[in-house]
Amino acid sequence: MSHPIRIAVQLHPQHAEYADIRRAVLQAEEMGVDVVYNWDHFFPLYGDPDGKHFECWTMLASWAEITERVEFGPLVTCNSYRNPDLLADMARTVDHISGGRLILGIGAGWFQRDYDEYGYEFGTPGSRLDALEAALPRIERRLARLNPAPTRKIPLLVGGGGKKRTLRLTARHADVWHGFGTPEEWGERARVLDEWCRVEGTDPEAIERSVGVDPARLDLADAYRRAGASQFTLGLNGPDFDLGPVADWLAWRDEQNR
Repeated sequence: MSHPIRIAVQLHPQHAEYADIRRAVLQAEEMGVDVVYNWDHFFPLYGDPDGKHFECWTMLASWAEITERVEFGPLVTCNSYRNPDLLADMARTVDHISGGRLILGIGAGWFQRDYDEYGYEFGTPGSRLDALEAALPRIERRLARLNPAPTRKIPLLVGGGGKKRTLRLTARHADVWHGFGTPEEWGERARVLDEWCRVEGTDPEAIERSVGVDPARLDLADAYRRAGASQFTLGLNGPDFDLGPVADWLAWRDEQNR
């Protein structure tokens, strides 16, 4: 399976009014972006730690209504914050609202302030991965039982680069993997994912590979592509969500996909 290049933007839902976020989503879709993501946190990750911030899934329901073409989703949902069966039902509902355009991104969680202030047990990296490993089959089972069923097999994206566990769970469950790092670092993790796919009996080519990139570093695009990336996710911060650099990435995508 050969995946075409896709350009995504992650709109960091911080330091902005919702009107700013809404405008950026619509502008991204109009420009021709393939996927728009937010993230699942309760406080800003950088800048003023007590700055403006909005919740993930209620926002995604809005995006489902205001957009028409673009795929969208969380990059990524924190598994710790919602019962897995409830999360599956939420994803199915947003899938229907959008007419089948949701990507369900999920990860084990890491931002301790979220946990502490909202009353979740932070635990350890190992316990959070244990919880994710237990949750993924529950999500799959609930999605299979819901009435009405999802409009399509909702693509599952797993975010993270842990070589021993996260990438194995990715090989076992995911349709998309998202990671970070230099082209060399990202490429090394992609090769580890390939090995886990062989262990789990998954076709490595069936998993779309996404990388988080600096919008200003189009010069690295070819190196990431050679390493196996096909989805390029550009992070944009509020309140301005400057989509200017995205145009160059879209032009590069169109040239490569000819």
